[in-house]
Amino acid sequence: MQLVEQHVIKQCDPRYQIIDQAAFASKNLYNAALYEIRQAFIFTGKYISYKKMDKLMKKHEAYKTLPAKVAQWVLKGLDKNWQAFFKAIAEWREHPEKFEKRPGLPKYKDKANGRNLLVYTVQALSQPLLKKGIIRPSMLPLEIKTKHTNVDQVRIIPRHGFYVVEVV
Repeated sequence: MQLVEQHVIKQCDPRYQIIDQAAFASKNLYNAALYEIRQAFIFTGKYISYKKMDKLMKKHEAYKTLPAKVAQWVLKGLDKNWQAFFKAIAEWREHPEKFEKRPGLPKYKDKANGRNLLVYTVQALSQPLLKKGIIRPSMLPLEIKTKHTNVDQVRIIPRHGFYVVEVV
């Protein structure tokens, strides 16, 4: 079991805009990768795995706007969504009575209002500041005070009108 410390960043907080821009960039990467996977799946029937997608997206502008570790976690999240889709389709084929309709492909996030999760592993955090109890995510000019110095990851979760920063 891991201890999770949560911080709520509301719209009135000056750090909100910085986080919002990063979450928007994460959404752009998610949608760009989803487009590639959907096109391949619809037209060839083949799924592009996480490893292939990571190589393919490294050249993409949306990938470069985020730290590499964070971009990889965005792609891992997308891969997880596709695996859930494949599992749901398999279940639907065996027991269609459990479902109201056939499970659909993973959907795009809203172009203007969509935001996506950001996951910063310990490698994407400033180590000297972390020893002082301050979280500073890579490529983000913001600091969040924490009670912990031994951190596995920091998740920034978009909610309606605010962000939740989870220190794991």
